[in-house]
Amino acid sequence: MLKKVEISNFKNFNEKFIFDLSKTNDFKFNQKCIKDGMVNTALIYGHNGCGKTNLGFAIFDLVSHLTDKEFPKKKYLNYLNADSDENKATFKFEFKFNDNIVEYEYSKKNYQTLISEELTINNKLFASINREESTVFKTIAKGAENLQRDVGNSNISIISYIEKNTILEKNAMNDIFKEFKKFLNNMLLFKSLDEIFYIGYEQGSKNIDDDIVNRDNLKNFENFLNDMGIKCKLNARKINGYYEILFVHKNRELYFWQTASSGTKALTLFYFWYQRLRDNKDVSFLFIDEFDAFYHHDLSELLIEMLKEITNTQIILTTHNTTNISNDLLRPDCYFIMDDKKITSLKDRTDKELREAHNIEKMYRAGSFG
Repeated sequence: MLKKVEISNFKNFNEKFIFDLSKTNDFKFNQKCIKDGMVNTALIYGHNGCGKTNLGFAIFDLVSHLTDKEFPKKKYLNYLNADSDENKATFKFEFKFNDNIVEYEYSKKNYQTLISEELTINNKLFASINREESTVFKTIAKGAENLQRDVGNSNISIISYIEKNTILEKNAMNDIFKEFKKFLNNMLLFKSLDEIFYIGYEQGSKNIDDDIVNRDNLKNFENFLNDMGIKCKLNARKINGYYEILFVHKNRELYFWQTASSGTKALTLFYFWYQRLRDNKDVSFLFIDEFDAFYHHDLSELLIEMLKEITNTQIILTTHNTTNISNDLLRPDCYFIMDDKKITSLKDRTDKELREAHNIEKMYRAGSFG
């Protein structure tokens, strides 16, 4: 699980910006939202332009050099903070896998040019390089003793280089390293507000209708829409080699994407990815930006309740919908308020002892959390 991330000189983050998911409390309610002492389901609030989207981009910058998964390069063209004198962005991630801590720190000039990397497992340096000093990396990985250590002018991550060019011995440290890599390979970010795109988990584009039908989920998708308040009957027809979903009416069938509302289309994208969370159960980390921008507040709450059941996935959602700030849904250490300088949970923004009976949305609107 992701425990903490520190970001400097990346997009709108000039000074060091810290997002800590380990500062939880001993609340006795909604304990499913916490796992291994860390926030497992979180909602992030903040004014427009404070950097909520860029926080997601910062976390998923890992995908660009540590995986072969989908990565939209155009989202990372404006990489460094425009007000900073520094010529590199720095990132530090801390992960927790059972009782094991993995720390990965690196710096970049842009999304594809690595300067330094350092990976530590349980306080032991597993691998490191600083290209400003040398093109030779260090590693204690068992099985990598004969690996060529000089990477020259290559921009390849030494972490990926070690993984792809060695058969690592089976031992405790290498097992944790493999778990770390598996977590990264199964991270997913998606957004459907201004444009549809995703980062991580898979590669390439897919036909949403075809994917739903080929997974034999058309009836389940129809039931999902009806449960969400969109009363409909669906059919599918193969056109030019791909299935297309249609709305079934009394006298004719209508193409789904030509007649669906913005909210229904956003729900369809949600369902497209939700199939993977529910069926594959291997998405390690999910970030949905502006996840409920097209939804009624009751629908938003239903979707959060669905996501809470996917306990094997750590989930971060950004939103402006304050009706979801409720102890019935999550808890004060799972709601975060963000500005351009910091991000902290509701429990850390007040000296008052918060209890399950408190109306924390009313408190938020009254300014009790600063």
